Amino acid sequence: MKNENPPHAGVSYQDQEFLASDEARPLRIISEYIAPLRRFRREHVHDTVVFFGSARLTSTGTLGRYYEDARELARLLTLWSKSLPTSAHRFVVCSGGGGGIMEAANRGASEAGGRTVGLNISLPHEQHPNPYITPELSFEFHYFFMRKLWFAHLARAMVAFPGGFGTLDELMEILTLAQTCKLERHIPVILYGPSFWREVVNFDALVRHGTISAQDLSLFQFADSPAEALALLQADLSESHPPEASPAFAHSRCRDRG
Repeated sequence: MKNENPPHAGVSYQDQEFLASDEARPLRIISEYIAPLRRFRREHVHDTVVFFGSARLTSTGTLGRYYEDARELARLLTLWSKSLPTSAHRFVVCSGGGGGIMEAANRGASEAGGRTVGLNISLPHEQHPNPYITPELSFEFHYFFMRKLWFAHLARAMVAFPGGFGTLDELMEILTLAQTCKLERHIPVILYGPSFWREVVNFDALVRHGTISAQDLSLFQFADSPAEALALLQADLSESHPPEASPAFAHSRCRDRG
């Protein structure tokens, strides 16, 4: 007897063809918010320190020392965070999940016996999760903007190592949020490697041309060694007191709050 039911007569949320369609795009976007939220709560990850940097930097080459510096900074930061008197996982090292500086950050945190987050992005020809990410905290995103939301949502600090378009994109995103006072909490930004950053981005020229204010230069600090960067992070993060809720999300500053 011929089946009279259409090919997708079942419930719509089990219809893979529908879920992959243009019409269902809002559902896919929402899923990239709700699924990580559920997992961060389950794993008791309170907040993160985000490491950005090029996937192309390894332990060899002209900029090779930045790989080892990122690895060491992540290791030291994780040892310090594990010593804090709290049951939540605080100041967890978080990266974009790929190779290069991202791998170095996850590797250093893992070597210190800590948990570490990887927010990976699906790309056609590159970007595979590195082996140092805590399996329960390895995420795969399709949408760049949802990945960026999760970078900012839990971040208590950011360290930007030398990188390309992606690193610049993430850096400017965080600096813009800070400059516009969009977030209620302060997110310290450390530019690691002053010689690189001062050559690549002429911040003083932006002030001179009037496109940013001189005060905006206080939104970031420079560091050139793991010990120096750790001291800057500890000075800011030691003043952070965890609220009862976990994860500790960043909240937008509303207009009527000043």
